[in-house]
Amino acid sequence: MKTNSGIALQELVRKYNVAAPRYTSYPTVPFWDNEQFSVQGWKQSVYHTYQKSKDSGISLYIHLPFCESLCTYCGCNTRITKNHKVELPYIDSLLKEWGMYTAILKEGAPLISEIHLGGGTPTFFAPEHLAKLIKGILAHAQIADDASFSFEAHPGNTTYEHLDVLYQLGFRRLSLGIQDFDPLVQFTINRKQDVADVRRVMQEARAIGYTSINFDLIYGLPKQNLKTITETINESLILNPDRISFYSYAHVPWIKPGQRHYTEHDLPQGEEKLALYTRGKKLIQEAGYLDVGMDHFAKPDDELFIAFQEKRLHRNFMGYADRYRPLLIGLGVSSISDSWNGFAQNVKRVEEYQQMLDQGQLPVVKGHLLDAEDVIIRRHILDLMCKGETKLTNGFLGNETILEKLQEMVDEGVVRIEVDQIIITSLGKSFLRNVCMAFDLRLQKSKSEMQLFSQAI
Repeated sequence: MKTNSGIALQELVRKYNVAAPRYTSYPTVPFWDNEQFSVQGWKQSVYHTYQKSKDSGISLYIHLPFCESLCTYCGCNTRITKNHKVELPYIDSLLKEWGMYTAILKEGAPLISEIHLGGGTPTFFAPEHLAKLIKGILAHAQIADDASFSFEAHPGNTTYEHLDVLYQLGFRRLSLGIQDFDPLVQFTINRKQDVADVRRVMQEARAIGYTSINFDLIYGLPKQNLKTITETINESLILNPDRISFYSYAHVPWIKPGQRHYTEHDLPQGEEKLALYTRGKKLIQEAGYLDVGMDHFAKPDDELFIAFQEKRLHRNFMGYADRYRPLLIGLGVSSISDSWNGFAQNVKRVEEYQQMLDQGQLPVVKGHLLDAEDVIIRRHILDLMCKGETKLTNGFLGNETILEKLQEMVDEGVVRIEVDQIIITSLGKSFLRNVCMAFDLRLQKSKSEMQLFSQAI
């Protein structure tokens, strides 16, 4: 198959199927300058950002890492246990950390615009324990009039009580981790839920009053093929979610040993993997969902698509969001916080996290404070990711390396340049991560020979 530029699509796939970041931040985590970072500097950055933007409120991400079993495809920071006695001590630690941040902000009750519970499996926690957590957070906060509260849920263990308790506390959105409905694929990745589980959760959520339900689906999983991906997409469309996230599987067994449960021979790769995405995207769009950013689709009346249309879509460590708040505070193990001018990440082990909090220390172990060049590049990459375009006049560096890479992509039909704008073409959407890499000067300057990221395709 030839592209409009006359270059075979297979050639572009081979060229651009390289290890590439997903750009939920810039700089990406492996290229943070930890030597120039200090916890004190981070605290000052948090305080100053909030003081400048307090009227817009805070985005709050809370990481709940526990799962009863390991899904072998998973790249998240998890703790596998069937011991539910871990719940209350962990919640106590989260509330301690939140107390430290409210002290940094010097606000008795900061304004919260957004809360997202991620994991792990948030629905590992008992409904009454989740209620204790959220009530503890909100006891020392105000809620914005347009606040958005959401949580991730495993269809296999989400109960009516989970949905009802969280709804009473202000949650209106949930994201269901589907990944794939095929029995062989589920067996290979050690994840079990059937269509009936998902249907039950959706019916209960709709009846309670939830207004937005997202499905997480993954292409490129072991044992997937065009037939299984078609069946999974069709089953999902019958269930009628408001949003669909259709992610590329990130194969990083050197980071996540659980992925060694299968081998590269079990994975669709290159053109075969791109064919899965193309088929899935076609089915989703034919059902009336619209393309939003990278790997996301939403109904025309959904807030995510409206934000995309109005060019106010944002991307952070939680993925795409329908709002931008300059301060994102991450609570819990491995959580990442973002003050726009800086990032900080918490320790990854539960015991170390709790020990640091017990000693009165903010559980941050690494971070990065952005310099002027970082801020310019971050804006370009965010605009490409969220708007599909960026203005060269908006602080463009005139870097020759960037210009050369962009000219190659113009010749290939991946991007086009109109006056002072770089615009991602329809073809280029499949190579969005690669376009962003053209601006990533820290990646280009790196001397590391390690593979740090999953393949772009």
